[in-house]
Amino acid sequence: MDLRIALAGNPNCGKTTLFNALTGSNQFVGNWPGVTVEKKEGKLKKHDGIIITDLPGIYSLSPYTLEEVVARNYLIQERPNAILNIVDGTNLERNLYLTTQLTELGIPVVVAVNMMDIVEKNGDKIHIKELSRELGCPVVEISALKGTGVVEAAETAVKAAKGGRTIPMHTFSGAVEHALAHIEEAAVHHMPEEQQRWYAIKIFERDDKVLEQIGIEKGVLEHIEADIQAAEKECDDDAESIITNERYLYIASVIKGCYKKKSSGKLSVSDKIDKIVTNRFAALPIFAAVMFLVYYLAVSTVGTFATDWVNDGVFGDGWHLFGIGTADYEEDMNTYAEQYVFTDELKNMVNSAAEAGVIGAEDVQGAVEEADFGAFEEAYGSYADSLAEEGFDISELVDEALESSDVPDTSAYGVWVPSIPVLVENVLDAVNCAEWLTGLLLDGIVGGVGAVLGFVPQMLVLFILLAFLEACGYMSRIAFVLDRVFRKFGLSGKSFIPMLIGTGCGVPGVMASRTIENERDRRMTIMTTTFIPCGAKLPIIALIAAALFGGAWWVAPSAYFVGIAAVIISGIMLKKTRMFAGDPAPFVMELPAYHWPTAGNVLRSMWERASSFIKKAGTIILLSSILIWAGSVFGFVDGAFVFDPDMELESSILGIIGGAICWIFAPLGFGSIKAAIATIMGLVAKEEVVGVFGVLDFEGMTQLAGYSFLIFNLLCAPCFAAIGAIKREMNSAKWTWFAVGYQCGFAYAVSLAVYQFGMLFMGEGNPVGVIAALAVVIFMLFMLFRPYSEAKTLSAKKARSVA
Repeated sequence: MDLRIALAGNPNCGKTTLFNALTGSNQFVGNWPGVTVEKKEGKLKKHDGIIITDLPGIYSLSPYTLEEVVARNYLIQERPNAILNIVDGTNLERNLYLTTQLTELGIPVVVAVNMMDIVEKNGDKIHIKELSRELGCPVVEISALKGTGVVEAAETAVKAAKGGRTIPMHTFSGAVEHALAHIEEAAVHHMPEEQQRWYAIKIFERDDKVLEQIGIEKGVLEHIEADIQAAEKECDDDAESIITNERYLYIASVIKGCYKKKSSGKLSVSDKIDKIVTNRFAALPIFAAVMFLVYYLAVSTVGTFATDWVNDGVFGDGWHLFGIGTADYEEDMNTYAEQYVFTDELKNMVNSAAEAGVIGAEDVQGAVEEADFGAFEEAYGSYADSLAEEGFDISELVDEALESSDVPDTSAYGVWVPSIPVLVENVLDAVNCAEWLTGLLLDGIVGGVGAVLGFVPQMLVLFILLAFLEACGYMSRIAFVLDRVFRKFGLSGKSFIPMLIGTGCGVPGVMASRTIENERDRRMTIMTTTFIPCGAKLPIIALIAAALFGGAWWVAPSAYFVGIAAVIISGIMLKKTRMFAGDPAPFVMELPAYHWPTAGNVLRSMWERASSFIKKAGTIILLSSILIWAGSVFGFVDGAFVFDPDMELESSILGIIGGAICWIFAPLGFGSIKAAIATIMGLVAKEEVVGVFGVLDFEGMTQLAGYSFLIFNLLCAPCFAAIGAIKREMNSAKWTWFAVGYQCGFAYAVSLAVYQFGMLFMGEGNPVGVIAALAVVIFMLFMLFRPYSEAKTLSAKKARSVA
């Protein structure tokens, strides 16, 4: 049979890093039975029949959170052959609390003291042999980040698994030990000897789940209760607190003999950094600057260069291998454009449009003046529709100039690599493929899926940067900093963790809310977590930024901070209602020392987030793109149901559906059929908002309408997968519908206010729309600033009790 070794430790102790080092690529991920908490297992490298199970990060085996319940159930019921307990050497006292509980389970335990490189760098000393003697189990030194000692730790755990059980060395006070002996004799004597002490301690603590599991007879339970009360009376405390206090007394005695801290009085590097990044006044501006930089690099600079290459090259016309020939082609194209494209007629039309204030005309004008055809092509492609709507249609002039045989052929320069659509089209033409099948493959599948995959490079950059911030320890500080902010608005700092996870995907973000014990806080976090832009929403942000704002640097960061603002505003408003009133749950977490993460861990974290997006592109998005294409080429013409690749959108099935609902979004500025279809398809998968425009082509919007469209799609109900996660976590259809309704209603209200007040500012406001937006803002302000109703009730009750 396989030997099973469980990895157990506190959050941020380096457990996952060790798991990755021990298993490498031999990992398999699923869910724990009956719950949606992620279960990670892997085969130990270079060993046959050794399975490593990565338990959720926990502080104790008390059943307060779902993670603790999952870990405890596995250890008690599955009983692995050994436990490899990872403890943070820089925070030994806090981490050993879990160790004292693990050694009571009767399972062989090996303690791996992690971050020993940092301990030594700080000048501290941990006497490993003495620590091993005090704990009664093997102890090894490791640095999971650097990979030192990890093989020895694994081999020691394997050896322990083949040996005997760990016998706990610590004992409690006389009164407690007396009660435990009575409990063992009266209630658990029938159990295996190695399990009796742990169960006795849990019965002493009055652990509900253990008492329910054992089913002690009433008479025996009363006898045991008398012993527990006697111990409580002698120790002058409740049973659970007695056990907790005595554990820490024992840990303190262990550390006194094993741990020598350098008394230099100097602050560590982490402490010096924390004095700045967690400063009461500087923390939030620094966080804003960091997140601005993250989105700026991902969407406006590094990520954009790669995305442009994928969109224009891989899924566009093609590209020059290694860029050879690009400069020569651009030079010749600019020369040709200056002579034949940028005619006096075109220049006069563009200048007139710029003088009339048509959106985007100045960008086109600038490209013409600089004789830069590449910049002109990009600006013209983005703003052609808005120019035409205002009576400045330059498409005929451009098309006529580019139809000449003298136009430089890009494929004649350097080594030209044709794109995927070009290759597919050539193959389909060669086999005389049917017209409908060509349209399906080329426009439906390649066009739709390609439009989404084109944004993968930006997502990879974003995920790498976020993974680095998490791995180095900065995001733990932000959770601590935002706890101060969130608590003022009725949310716990624990709410930030799901939101951080939700930047990759909303599904695990919603699932992470289960670490919040308070039911009201948990529900509120579930409802607001998806306001933070997830990876699937990044393509929408990039699309709007590029198509309507010329790649403006501020669009992407503003989307992130709109999400943060939505969370805070919702937190304040919801806390004013009876359903969510009450103090937020306390938030305690360890702040790990800053360290440089390994490239392998950062890349692995990036791939875990990105792979789900790519898999979705091959399944849900593929099917959605096919449906969108089919809906756009099948429809009714003169009362007959026909197939026509060039069918007018209004006559197609998709157009009929979009036309029936587009009026709903008209007050928000994007009441077109394509925008309505994109918004509805976004419920299937947010990436499909981009996929719709990939199949149907982008329909021109004003910048204001485009930003309103962006806000609505960022804040409205998430995709079906995330809604399913909300349903599982809420465990109530009523609460799920309430969450979805609130998200859509809030998104509609914010978008309405943005668009209508924006139009008013430009002098084009609609009186009815402005009044509706004003009503929305007044209601929000009322909810934001009215006193807590619960506070009033408590004050009234207190006044009555005093009277």
